[in-house]
Amino acid sequence: MANYEALKASVAKNGEVMIRLDTGEKIELHMHNVKFDDATKEVIVDAATETYFIGVDRISYYWFHKEGMMKE
Repeated sequence: MANYEALKASVAKNGEVMIRLDTGEKIELHMHNVKFDDATKEVIVDAATETYFIGVDRISYYWFHKEGMMKE
């Protein structure tokens, strides 16, 4: 299970994070299309035509692409 606060901080720091759900599905989280509900610990993804509510307990792991990162 992914850590909610660490995932939230990673999106804020990196701007984009990839997640893999326990079903094997991969989803990209971007600062402009994701919100975090602190009360329910859900990740809310606005995918234009659909909105996903993902419980953090369904996220197996997350990562980001280093080659796309801007140097600080």
